Amino acid sequence: VQLVESGGGLVQPGGSLRLSCTASGLTFSRYHMNWYRQVSGKERELVAGIVSTGGSTNYADSVKGRFTISRDNPKNTVYLQMNSLKVEDTAVYYCNARDRLGWRDDVWGQGTQVAVSS
Repeated sequence: VQLVESGGGLVQPGGSLRLSCTASGLTFSRYHMNWYRQVSGKERELVAGIVSTGGSTNYADSVKGRFTISRDNPKNTVYLQMNSLKVEDTAVYYCNARDRLGWRDDVWGQGTQVAVSS
């Protein structure tokens, strides 16, 4: 079971990035998918989530209107489109898979660094 994130990098304030997370070894459509982020020395925070069917999403207040989470179940991939990036969005972003029935443990990716700086 594995989640592999990609798409992080360095971008200027106001810029955009799209993160991807591809799952393997699990039945992707069983899992709600989330993006978390963490700044060194702080707790990991939930940024956005999407239910297993893709029919509902939720966002942290700090990213509403700027970030969009989506998923492509046939491709076993979840995305996070990040627009109008701010310096305070700088963090390591982690992909998370949560079994919609709660029978299995959460799965985490290794994280991808996003740095917003001029």
